[in-house]
Amino acid sequence: MRSTRATAALARLNERSAGRHYLMVVTGSGLFKLKERIEGGETPLSDALSLDEFVRFVDALGPQKVARITKNEAEFAKQLVKKV
Repeated sequence: MRSTRATAALARLNERSAGRHYLMVVTGSGLFKLKERIEGGETPLSDALSLDEFVRFVDALGPQKVARITKNEAEFAKQLVKKV
């Protein structure tokens, strides 16, 4: 199914954003819209976007997840800086 990437991006956004609930709307023409559910209803956050644009937009919203770095990766990065 085409919207699997969009659904996964939306799930990641909802996981990162505690206390907020986002939802996706698929238009009849196959474009995607992002909305936020609030007490009085829903607030639109984006216009109709293609799949790639929608995924980029959703991934850029909300707090970003910090990438984990192992001790070995940190030491390797230090060695690269010393050589340059």
